[in-house]
Amino acid sequence: MATRQLQQQITVDDQPVLVIRSSRRTRTVSADQVAGTLRLRVPLRLSQREVEKHARAFQKKLSQRAARKPRSDADLLERARALSTRYLDGVPQPESVNWSAQQHQRWGSTTSTTGTIRLSWRLREMPVWVQDSVLVHELAHLIEPGHGPRFKALTAKYPRTAEADAFLAGVSWADHHSP
Repeated sequence: MATRQLQQQITVDDQPVLVIRSSRRTRTVSADQVAGTLRLRVPLRLSQREVEKHARAFQKKLSQRAARKPRSDADLLERARALSTRYLDGVPQPESVNWSAQQHQRWGSTTSTTGTIRLSWRLREMPVWVQDSVLVHELAHLIEPGHGPRFKALTAKYPRTAEADAFLAGVSWADHHSP
């Protein structure tokens, strides 16, 4: 009997998921992540509702795992490139993305002439979606240097921009008002 496989690209909670349905798989579901996309292997006959339920569970698990382990500079570069592809049509291609202990007033900075992005080391302990928002912000600067309407339209493509901005504003407020 030949194995039948079907691939389907879906979005679950604003995240891409590649679903691979297999006739050989009867009960188990497995997942991994490739270039920022969750790849879910499921039985051929699993309902869409069940697929989405498993996708959410694996997204949560991967997010928790990522939150425990700070990203390396190489991880940051890979993530920046994945975010560029997903939200900015792959136009900005950074040469390097590094954590910086020199950034105390800013969350990130970009040198557009060299394609270098630096993120404040303070972001390392923050949720991954906040780090991603800052990365998208800095990637947008590789396209548009200012903070005008075109820049805002680029950063708005990341679905959690407003939420991350509020989170960072709260952290900044607490920093300036703590004893």
